[in-house]
Amino acid sequence: MTPAGRMMVAALALCAGMAQAQGTPEPEGYRGPPYRAPVPATLSGATVVDDAGAYQLWQEGEVAFIDVLPRAPKPENLPKGTIWREKPHQSISGAIWLPNTGYEKIAEETAAYLRRGLEQATAGDPSHPVLVFCLMDCWMSWNVAKRAVEMGYETVYWYPDGTDGWDMEDHPLERLDPLPED
Repeated sequence: MTPAGRMMVAALALCAGMAQAQGTPEPEGYRGPPYRAPVPATLSGATVVDDAGAYQLWQEGEVAFIDVLPRAPKPENLPKGTIWREKPHQSISGAIWLPNTGYEKIAEETAAYLRRGLEQATAGDPSHPVLVFCLMDCWMSWNVAKRAVEMGYETVYWYPDGTDGWDMEDHPLERLDPLPED
């Protein structure tokens, strides 16, 4: 990213932070249920970006976009023989989908999946910037962005409006499949 681009993103992030006067404080650890609730305007160690900032980063093509929307669970009460088809997942074009990594508590297998996904998205370079998102007012993206900071990623962007904000701005969405778990 050019120095001018970084300055623009920083300015947009500052404006976004001032505009989000939600007053929700950052928790010490990770946030648990309910996950769809007002989120803080900040995330220590990360840069918060609004719709315009996220779009600029996406256009520049130098940031790995990480979608953390959980996968819809298969209903438990399906009658025997019913075919289950997951709803197609629409996300920001070019993003990597790492579902189920944003819960407050995750199993070691899920943490390993997140690490592997971030490594794949950044070619194993912790200095490669990442942008984490989910839906508007979704703590799962906040949790994963915090985990990325704790894992040593140097430039972490958090996009709290996620695909909801992206879609409201008429930016391109595409169908994504989750990164395979193997």
